[in-house]
Amino acid sequence: MTSIESENKGYKSYLEEDGGRKGIFKWILSTDHKRIALLYLYSIMGWFCVGVVLGLLMKLELIAPGQTIMGPKAYNATFTVHGVIMIFLIVIPGLPAVFGNFMLPIQIGAKDVAFPRLNLFSWYIYVLGGILVIISLFGNGPPDTGWTFYAPYSFKTGTNMLPAALGAFVLGFSSILTGLNFIVTIHRMRAPGMTWFKMPLFPWTLYGTGWIQLLATPVVGITLLMVTGERILGIGFFDPAKGGDPLLYQHLFWIYSHPAVYIMILPAMGAISEIIPTFTRKTIFGYKAIVFSTLAIAFVGYFVWGHHMFTSGMSGTALWVFSILTFLVAIPSAIKVFNWISTMHQGSISTEIPFLWAASFIFVFLIGGLTGLVLGSLATDVHVHDTAFVVAHFHFIVFGGVGFAFFGAMHYWFPKIYGRMYDRSWAKFGWITFFIGFVTLYGPMFYLGIKGMPRRYFDYLPEFHGPNIISSMGALVMVTGFVVILVNLIKSARHGEIATDNPWGGTNLEWRIPSPPPLENFDEIPVIDKATYKFD
Repeated sequence: MTSIESENKGYKSYLEEDGGRKGIFKWILSTDHKRIALLYLYSIMGWFCVGVVLGLLMKLELIAPGQTIMGPKAYNATFTVHGVIMIFLIVIPGLPAVFGNFMLPIQIGAKDVAFPRLNLFSWYIYVLGGILVIISLFGNGPPDTGWTFYAPYSFKTGTNMLPAALGAFVLGFSSILTGLNFIVTIHRMRAPGMTWFKMPLFPWTLYGTGWIQLLATPVVGITLLMVTGERILGIGFFDPAKGGDPLLYQHLFWIYSHPAVYIMILPAMGAISEIIPTFTRKTIFGYKAIVFSTLAIAFVGYFVWGHHMFTSGMSGTALWVFSILTFLVAIPSAIKVFNWISTMHQGSISTEIPFLWAASFIFVFLIGGLTGLVLGSLATDVHVHDTAFVVAHFHFIVFGGVGFAFFGAMHYWFPKIYGRMYDRSWAKFGWITFFIGFVTLYGPMFYLGIKGMPRRYFDYLPEFHGPNIISSMGALVMVTGFVVILVNLIKSARHGEIATDNPWGGTNLEWRIPSPPPLENFDEIPVIDKATYKFD
């Protein structure tokens, strides 16, 4: 890559550019991809705080048998809204909307995404979806269906389910438009000399994610519209009393929602693939293997939805086919883990905060992935289906995987985004507290699930008391770590030490422009003359 010098600090960064607008309007009317990324970041972190509070309330209810702080109806509403917020408003848009928007054009040598106005419109759609979710909290009471909106209960419940389902439907449009924008940007706007196999791995994961967003999301949108038709017009798509089939809803929902797991995890894997080479001072091991495993995950992920339905009454043939496919999709994920560890082998490792998040990501992702094979096996899934084991597995993959990668990416690209450094001591304290809390919170749930404790219940038998106390204490520790991380980053964004252009010694294009970046990223589009991740 050519070196883009930034000795002249007379440039105007995107943070200083006002475009003739004042106040909040220079943000909400901006089409600059970096500002839109920060709009997503602040929105997502606001929703994340709400979701964390709801999750903590659930754990406080489960700290002891019997009713503690809420009854069954309130508990059902709490875990439904918690799930809708965490999945549709945080985890699915998280890494693509924030770091994809910010870093994708810079990493491929472009001045912006292909459709800047469409990019801003996607954020407005995201905000509208969030407003609909808020509306669902009022009226007849928050929805109590769970985030999956399973039929036929979803169109028979008397709670305010419809705005939440419509909110999820609207949020799907934001996801589709973002995916389309990224695909076109990667195809049409790479810098001269940046062939497909000179492209950094984070854009590759955004490319695979973009296709999933584009092809899978419309399915869940149509499904939620069908539920709306059931609820308002009485159409019998899923109502057995009218000749409908409730299992049809599950098939349609999981045809999207399992690929959605890869919308969540692929960009997380991409971020980890950026962090590890930088802090090991080594070229990524098996670049092409990681690329092809990314595409393989995106492709095979379309065909494994049935493992969510092993106990629903599918045919024997369908059961073993979906089980085999579930085991197959683990292979490309294992390839990535092997390549990350191989990159670290004999590397000159620097244990900076982003690397610590990346290493802990690998740890929790391995636990989540291996326990996923327990659920993918027909015999064991019958035993642990709909138990706390599923909750633990899901959170190790989605919250552990995506959350740890998100915080790792945040600490990795923070100096580039804001031009300032965070306090390393507080960042390390926040990481270790969050990590210990996370493992303590969700680890006992594996044991509880194996022992037979069902999920989604506000109460449990006395023999499950001990592990639930440990789990609830873990939630308090994890929330403490999150608060430390958040306060440190907010404070450092304003008052942190001024960062150099390349504080980590990275090799990709984002580390060869000023910090924070200028409005259009590059004075001249760079010409790429060597492969990425080359440490001279």
